[in-house]
Amino acid sequence: MPEVIKFVLLLIGAYLLGSVPAAYLAARWFRGIDIRQFGTGHVGASNLLRLTSKRIAIPVIIFDVGKGMAMVGAAQLLGLDITQQVTVGLAAIIGHNWPVFLRFNGGRGILTTLGVVFILVPWLGLIVLVIAYGLAPFRQLALGTIIAVASLPVFSWFLPQLFGIEKPLPITLGFVAIFLLAVIRRLTAPRTLFTASVTPGQLFVNRLLFDRDIRDRKAWMNRRLPEQQGKQGKG
Repeated sequence: MPEVIKFVLLLIGAYLLGSVPAAYLAARWFRGIDIRQFGTGHVGASNLLRLTSKRIAIPVIIFDVGKGMAMVGAAQLLGLDITQQVTVGLAAIIGHNWPVFLRFNGGRGILTTLGVVFILVPWLGLIVLVIAYGLAPFRQLALGTIIAVASLPVFSWFLPQLFGIEKPLPITLGFVAIFLLAVIRRLTAPRTLFTASVTPGQLFVNRLLFDRDIRDRKAWMNRRLPEQQGKQGKG
């Protein structure tokens, strides 16, 4: 099979696998709820963990990380070059963030990103994991993850030998793209009831750094989403 066909098929497969909304499905199967209508409203493992249990969330975490690892690993096994490997990883992340199965409104892609990085640059993946979850005990996981993703191109470009990166340019460009995907996903999240209550500048900073519309984390986590309000009104 020609390499270009392998590459195209892997891109399609990566996007479709990335689009599988494991957190949404787990919440439906085990709790009978639409995860988009509770907590942060994100279709991701962190919101699932808050709403359910570790027993339900851990397999989802493994699956979401595995999506990135499996597709980039497949690209390596098929002998695709590093640029193609990075592109396949990006396709998996895009699928998670904008899944065809949920009308292109998915999660944030951090776990899938982690899987991609683990295959491309394993030691860098470990460092990013530490950075991302270093602020979790202080309830600042969203801030930690955006800092971690922003650090990827910095490490790969300025310290390539430390992490065994032979071709830093395609890796760094890929990591820049990953960072931009994370930023775009946060800034283009669906509007909420809080959107009109903050200035555009505050909304930009809150979404970029904290992945929410308001600074108050407790109020954000305990908000009632429109569909919940409608159900309560009917009751």
